[in-house]
Amino acid sequence: MSRAPDVDYSATSARPGWDAVPPALREALADALGSRIEEVSEPVSSGFTGGFAARAELADGRRVFIKAAPEGLHAYGAYQREAEVVPQLPALVRAPVVVATAAADGWFAVASEWVDGRMPGSPWTVADFELVTAACEATAGAMRPTPLAGLDSFADLVGDDVGVPVQVLAGERELPSGLPSWVPEVLPELVELVQLVPEALAGDTASHSDLRPDNLLIDKSGTCWTIDWNWLTLGPRWVDWVGLLPVAQYQGIDTFGALARSPLTAGVPDDHLDCFVAVIAAYMMKNLDAPPPPGCTPALREHQRLSAWTFLDWLAVRRRWHTVDV
Repeated sequence: MSRAPDVDYSATSARPGWDAVPPALREALADALGSRIEEVSEPVSSGFTGGFAARAELADGRRVFIKAAPEGLHAYGAYQREAEVVPQLPALVRAPVVVATAAADGWFAVASEWVDGRMPGSPWTVADFELVTAACEATAGAMRPTPLAGLDSFADLVGDDVGVPVQVLAGERELPSGLPSWVPEVLPELVELVQLVPEALAGDTASHSDLRPDNLLIDKSGTCWTIDWNWLTLGPRWVDWVGLLPVAQYQGIDTFGALARSPLTAGVPDDHLDCFVAVIAAYMMKNLDAPPPPGCTPALREHQRLSAWTFLDWLAVRRRWHTVDV
């Protein structure tokens, strides 16, 4: 079986430096922090947007992580949403605390506590997978029922963005390039699975909804932190964890055994799990061959292709598709 194109999630962004942040915003943020910003590191290289993101040293000895973006970038709204969400998360959810926000000259900035950690999944190891799994279980327990009001459902989040398989079958568009050669043969079953969304993805758990290795940090004590809380939705309590399984399986983790043992998925119908994985595969096919949206790097499309491929491979094992050598 051919292999999916790998993505180095530690080198996917193209971020501006601190000197690109307007002086008025820097001053407003220092005022909000109650301390002078003494030194700012080089921007982090993970993520897909063009927002500023880097560690900063404050005059009072604290370290914080600053993110900032101008109006017009996706990151602008994402940072605002994160600053709104994180203070409402239960204490059992390990997310860096928001310590200050500021706005000036059409920019918005959010500063959070600094977590000295590393990204899992480069590649996945059994130890890291177990730590992340435990964190997902704890978070799911703390987020059900949802502590945040007014969340859309996960089904609403993906909406019509999962229509590529239907459109390809109808002859309305071509299948995106760079996917496994057997995908055309399984498109009818993908369409059937996606149609289960109203039943399969209903739930009362607030989910991160964008959990991937570069949104996780494991610190030196073995604590797993979750970052970038701007896509919260309502759905089943298992979606965040199951969304990590296909790439982990691709990198050698026995996720099928983990799935059989997990309390998160106990009693969940197989078709519901497969529906979710099919939804993500279909979602990742949209605009796969188009240039990235403004403010995003080409690595976004690389991430989509890897995700679509590995989610399809994972389904191929589950659904016993004859086209896949397993």
